[in-house]
Amino acid sequence: MGQGKYTAHIAVVASAVGLSLAVWGAAALMDNETAVGMGKAPASQGPAGQPDRVRPQKVPESIAHAAEAGGSAVNITIDDGPDPRWTPQMLDILKENGVKAVFCMVGPMAKDHPDIVKRVVAEGHRLCDHTVSHDTTMDKKSVAYQKQEIFDAKKMIEDAAGGAKVEYYRAPGGAFTPDSRRLAAAAGMRPLGWNVDTKDFEQPGTASIVNTVKNELSNGPTILFHDGGGDRGQTVAALRQVLPWLKENGHAFSFPVRTRP
Repeated sequence: MGQGKYTAHIAVVASAVGLSLAVWGAAALMDNETAVGMGKAPASQGPAGQPDRVRPQKVPESIAHAAEAGGSAVNITIDDGPDPRWTPQMLDILKENGVKAVFCMVGPMAKDHPDIVKRVVAEGHRLCDHTVSHDTTMDKKSVAYQKQEIFDAKKMIEDAAGGAKVEYYRAPGGAFTPDSRRLAAAAGMRPLGWNVDTKDFEQPGTASIVNTVKNELSNGPTILFHDGGGDRGQTVAALRQVLPWLKENGHAFSFPVRTRP
């Protein structure tokens, strides 16, 4: 073959190869765009070309108390609901004050009131697993029992929420065990404690609840209230006073830490 013909032949081959690569790239892009258009995430590849599996975010097993925002920020946490009478009132007060909270939900209560759970999520609050039975002696029960209490509640809450993540686990009455903390953390739920127990479940009076927050805030940033388990009218009234007081005294509002000690 002459030099001129040989050069022309090479050019034709290169052009064909370039065209093939372009067509292949366009097809791949089209497949990816089609997948996105259908509501599917583009497939990502892991080692050896295997698709990556979605895993829960790794969280520590230690019990969280600190605020993500640090400084003088506080965490509002609300337990034992959702309750159809009291939780919506508390959500209204939180919204009026521009405050986000963590709602520690009992599984069957979440299952019975999915509309409230969805509202909690829609308004930017976070979910916490507070077990199925609210058994304050579960630290004396078997690991199998603890596992069932935690994971059955997690499923009830997530189903009620339409799939939103449960980000924390709070043992009833603080009855944590090394096993329950390990199980929760492995599922992406940070064990969650508290620093200020308002004792609002004892219905000590609105003034007492407010004063407990003011007097014990030096203990740490995570404050415990209740929206379930009884008449929470005093808690509703106390929240109306406490949230503005906290703002006036220089406190921001945060969520409890999840991924750091």
